[in-house]
Amino acid sequence: MLDYIARRLLIMVPTLVAISIITFVIIQLPPGDFLTTQIAELESQGESVDHAKIAALRAQYGLDQPYYIQYFDWATGMLQGDFGYSFEYQLPVSDVVGDRVMLTIVLNFTVILFIYAMSFPIGIYSATHQYSWGDYGLTFIGFFGLATPNFLLALVMLYFANVWFGTTIGGMMDPIYIDQPWTMDKVLSVLEHMWVPVVVIGTAGTAAMIRRLRANLLDELQKQYYVTAKAKGLSPFKALMKYPLRMALNPFISDIGNLIPQVVSGSAVVAVVLSLPTTGPMLIGALQSQDMYLAGSFLMFLASLTVVGMLVSDLALAWLDPRIRLGGGTGR
Repeated sequence: MLDYIARRLLIMVPTLVAISIITFVIIQLPPGDFLTTQIAELESQGESVDHAKIAALRAQYGLDQPYYIQYFDWATGMLQGDFGYSFEYQLPVSDVVGDRVMLTIVLNFTVILFIYAMSFPIGIYSATHQYSWGDYGLTFIGFFGLATPNFLLALVMLYFANVWFGTTIGGMMDPIYIDQPWTMDKVLSVLEHMWVPVVVIGTAGTAAMIRRLRANLLDELQKQYYVTAKAKGLSPFKALMKYPLRMALNPFISDIGNLIPQVVSGSAVVAVVLSLPTTGPMLIGALQSQDMYLAGSFLMFLASLTVVGMLVSDLALAWLDPRIRLGGGTGR
């Protein structure tokens, strides 16, 4: 196991390097850069542009350098904790993201807990009560969650949150706590506002996970080892928890690597609708304005989550399912 972990960690290094190169190239594909975009906007508004000043800014930001030099400066800076300079905000990227990264991590970690906490018991109930009224009702709710767009559900939840609970519409805290130091009142305000985006973002993921767990568990309940375990006197609940449920949990574990970046990127539209101070709206703005270092840092953050998540899911699968053998048939 230790050799496997060491190999995976070594593979992660060239993987992240390749992702950083692809990310940088994709950001550079549109014609021009941040300054040319700003010049075009000023000229469209009829304002004059000092080209000498633009040339000086281009030299100051290193935009007059070849692409490979720009990439090398950005990549080596990330290794030292310097993620570059945001042209739009005129601040280092680390200062721009600030609390947004922390709020994004807290929000999406809560969403993942919500998805697992809701889909786990519902999926088990649907599989063990197949074709019952409860199964039909939960199946309808699941399909409804899959079919409803997140932005539409966000608008509906905003209305009910304001009418029923008096929660301020939009944002993740009351306006008085914005740009204020963290206190217990600010934390409670975040918790008060967080349940709306958690339910909105987690609905689709919960519905999909329920269907997958139900299908896998139904398949395992028909196998001989489960029937034999009950025939030998093991209670249905113990037999369920010890054998088929453990085998049916594979999609829960294998989805860790994909679920984390999907939740982070998938919450971007919801964050715009709900006015959430997370990284999603900032990433969209950075891509539109070609603020390459800010956009590249966000994309590398998502890539790192994916790579680490895949490692965690693979290790958890090997521990959970004895049918999975590390190293294939090398040990035969």
